[in-house]
Amino acid sequence: MSRTATLQRKTSESSIELTLSLDGTGRADISTSVPFFDHMLTAFAKHSLVDLTVKATGDTDIDVHHTVEDTAIVLGQAIRQALGDKAKIGRYGDATVPLDDALARAVVDVSGRPYLVHTGEPEGFEYHLIGGHFTGSMVRHVFEAITLNAGITVHLTVLDGRDAHHIAEAEFKAFARAFRKAVEVDSRVEGIPSTKGAL
Repeated sequence: MSRTATLQRKTSESSIELTLSLDGTGRADISTSVPFFDHMLTAFAKHSLVDLTVKATGDTDIDVHHTVEDTAIVLGQAIRQALGDKAKIGRYGDATVPLDDALARAVVDVSGRPYLVHTGEPEGFEYHLIGGHFTGSMVRHVFEAITLNAGITVHLTVLDGRDAHHIAEAEFKAFARAFRKAVEVDSRVEGIPSTKGAL
C-alpha cells in the first residue's frame, strides 16, 4: 500500500504544491519563501521520517501568515489522504524533545477527531519575531491547521525554554517524533486500531 499524497492549493493569496510519503526516510525539499518555516518543515520531515516536498509562494510582502497557514492546511490534508483507512498503524505516539534551553512534549492520536491542546509557551512568545519575519503566534496556528485538516488529536506542551527559536524548533521536533510513532505500521495490529472499527 502506497501511503502518499500529492496536493495543490491555489488562492489569490498563495500557491502551494506538496507531496508527502509517510513511509520515507526524512528527505525534504522545502521552499515556502519563509526561511524559518522552511527550517521547521525540514525538521518535521527529518524527525518524522516523512519524505516531504513543498513549493509555495504567496503574498509575503504583506505578511507570512497566508503562505504559512495555507501550507499547513495542505500538509494536514495530505496527511489525512496518505493515511487512507488507517489500518495497521500504531495510532498513538508521544515524544519529549530538548533543544538547549527549550523542552517540548507532544502526544499524537490519529483519532479521526481534530483537536489541539497547546500550552506552555512563555508570555510574549506570540509577539516574538523569529528570523525577523516569523512571529511566535504562527507556531500554534500551524498546528491548528494541521490537526484540523489531518483529523488528528495533538497535545503539545512547552515545558521549558527561553530562546524563541529553540522553543519553536523543540515543538516541531517533538510533534514530528510523536507523529512518527503514531503513523508507523505495526505488523501485529489487525485492521483499524479502534474498538469502533473506524477512525
